[in-house]
Amino acid sequence: MAYKVLALDIDGTLTNSEKRITDRTKRAVLGAAKKGVKLVIASGRPVQGIRAFAQELELKENDGYILSFNGGRLISCRTGEIIHDMKLPLEYLPEIYALSKEYGVNLMSYEGDDLITETPDDEFLAVEARINGLGIKKVDNFVKHINFPINKCLMLGEGSYLAEVEKKVHAALCDRMDVYRSEPYFLEILPKGVDKAKALEKLLAVLGCKREELMACGDGFNDLTMIKYAGLGVAMANARDEVKECAGFVTCSNDEDGVAVAVERFI
Repeated sequence: MAYKVLALDIDGTLTNSEKRITDRTKRAVLGAAKKGVKLVIASGRPVQGIRAFAQELELKENDGYILSFNGGRLISCRTGEIIHDMKLPLEYLPEIYALSKEYGVNLMSYEGDDLITETPDDEFLAVEARINGLGIKKVDNFVKHINFPINKCLMLGEGSYLAEVEKKVHAALCDRMDVYRSEPYFLEILPKGVDKAKALEKLLAVLGCKREELMACGDGFNDLTMIKYAGLGVAMANARDEVKECAGFVTCSNDEDGVAVAVERFI
């Protein structure tokens, strides 16, 4: 099968443990682009946290795409066109906010190049800001401040405690929203039905490609849908066992140029 679209998760996949794209991986991915393969960076990060990698892989020049917020938004790097965009209904915010207060966890979302929160002095918030190159903006009232479209909210907390909070928040919201942890300390709250596979399905329709012509690489639970959907789903050696079990191929780890190994073998 000749793969025409290559979708790559960032953290734990495209980048190594130092959050860098290695030279070998960069050469392999750019080599695929030179063969006409459309590149898609598919991440749970906001757009701002993906742009530097998109520039490094020359997505604008190569007519590539950014898939952010775990499939909540899909944009063309060449034209800036928004192809797919799912917003969290603002009428849900008071309930989300009340749950964060009830369980004593911090709540955040995104505004431009900033994270917004009522509680800026939070170690996990600092992690999200650093990873994505974003500022931190304190707001007096989270619900009243957000009068603009958002793609998701995050609850933040210590892993073992947040695992318990996840069960309760999921039970309260799961009929209207998607609730899951992307990291032990990040509980994501997104519009119902957001996932990487659905956004990629939209892109394939635009490109006139079949799912069999899609190759997708990832390591986390939020990569499961695209790994199952793709013609070839590739799991990293550092992926969770549940992800590996669904993959068509298990490559080397992100610290062993696993993406390059897969691209060199199949593209």
